[in-house]
Amino acid sequence: MRLTLTLAVAALLAACATPRPDRAEVERQVAETERAFARTMADRDHAAFTSFLSDEAVFFSGETPLRGKQAVAEAWKRFYDRPAAPFSWRPQTVQALDSGTLALSTGPVFGPDGKCIGSFLSIWRREASGWRIVFDKGGPCPPGH
Repeated sequence: MRLTLTLAVAALLAACATPRPDRAEVERQVAETERAFARTMADRDHAAFTSFLSDEAVFFSGETPLRGKQAVAEAWKRFYDRPAAPFSWRPQTVQALDSGTLALSTGPVFGPDGKCIGSFLSIWRREASGWRIVFDKGGPCPPGH
C-alpha cells in the first residue's frame, strides 16, 4: 500500500512539473518578435506597433517614463504619422531567463540614412497573447556601429 501511494504521489508530482523551455528557442522567438515589432515602423503601421505593447509597458522617453500601453501608443504615434520612417532598429543580442518568461533584446537604432543614431534595450514578457514588451530604453550607439 505504501509503495502504491508513493508511486501515485511521484506520478502526480511528475505530471505537475513544468518542463523548462529550450532557451535557444525562446531567444529565437523573441528575436523574431523584435524584428516584427521593428517592421511596424518600416510598414508605417501604428496599430501593429501598439499590439506588441504590454498593458503595463514602461518606455523611458525623456525625463518622465511613459507608463501603460495607451500612453506609449499615444506618444509614439508621431513616429508613424509621416510617410517615411524616422528610424529603424534590429536586435543584435537576445537573452532569456531559463524559465522562458522574460527576455532582453538590444541592438542598434539607425537613422533614415542607415547610420547608427542610438541603441535600444527592451524587456519582453511572455503573456497569454504572446511576447509583449514591458520595458524599453534607448541609449548611445553600441560599439562597432
